[in-house]
Amino acid sequence: MTVTGLSVGTDRLNLVSDVSFTLAPGERVGLIGESGSGKSLTALALMGLLPEGVHAGGTVRLAGVDGNLVTSSERALSTVRGEAMAMVFQEPMTALNPVKRVGDQVAEAMTVHGRVRDRSAARRAAVGLLDRVRLPDPAGTARAYPHQLSGGQRQRVMLAMALANEPAVLLCDEPTTALDVTVQARMLELVTSTVAESGTALVFITHDLAVVATVCERALVMYGGRIVEAGPVGEVLSRPRHPYTRGLLDASDLTATDERGRLRTIAGSVPAAGGFPEGCVFRNRCPRADITCAAVPPWAGADSGYACWHPVERDE
Repeated sequence: MTVTGLSVGTDRLNLVSDVSFTLAPGERVGLIGESGSGKSLTALALMGLLPEGVHAGGTVRLAGVDGNLVTSSERALSTVRGEAMAMVFQEPMTALNPVKRVGDQVAEAMTVHGRVRDRSAARRAAVGLLDRVRLPDPAGTARAYPHQLSGGQRQRVMLAMALANEPAVLLCDEPTTALDVTVQARMLELVTSTVAESGTALVFITHDLAVVATVCERALVMYGGRIVEAGPVGEVLSRPRHPYTRGLLDASDLTATDERGRLRTIAGSVPAAGGFPEGCVFRNRCPRADITCAAVPPWAGADSGYACWHPVERDE
């Protein structure tokens, strides 16, 4: 997948600006940042699932799919979703149909795209997929309704549906946020092993840096609807260059304190949509900001790099 200059907004507001990245087959990329940074909107734009009144611009190209997905018709996108590209949403209870059995929903993902035409064969394949994502008693789970399953089980059902047609790209939008630590660890291991087996490329959206370190090979740090830093996970998380990335790392370290002995935080909070400053979107919260930051900072580097006038030094 190649994303170039992706933007998302309404007639009055820019919500995501100039997002560009590449995703190689089988690569695992983490999209990280605080809530309100534009991560989920970016994923919805890639899938062509933006809400009414919100539109996208730029270019999204996927190997084996003709044309620019951003400008494709709804009819064309309906053949891409669930087949070439699939998504696991944050809250499966709202994504799954509450009045249909789980097995029928997984089977439908295959029959809609013609991968399996016979309904009986699709149901058998659905049970196999539920077994693949390590659900206990997959045949019994297939007969259950979503409300009869736990949160972790519902997320596994969503993963089974997303993988039903062996997509080239899988988008996971914070799928472990509502799970307890033990179930979260199992889900992360399952996602990692499953995409590795299938060769599916992964975009994992989260605000949890530990999750990124566990699952992903490359990190894209997002703030104010822009990618402010990118690079290999080990480099970004151990030697960040952007002050925002540094702030995220400091805030996640429960042993780090400031000069008053308090846990470190990033000053202020994420502004509401349309409330980010001109120039560097982080400048109203950044301890390094000065008058230079009133201008949009250039991108330093290639696929690995950052956008900042006053970057953190490697040894800081």
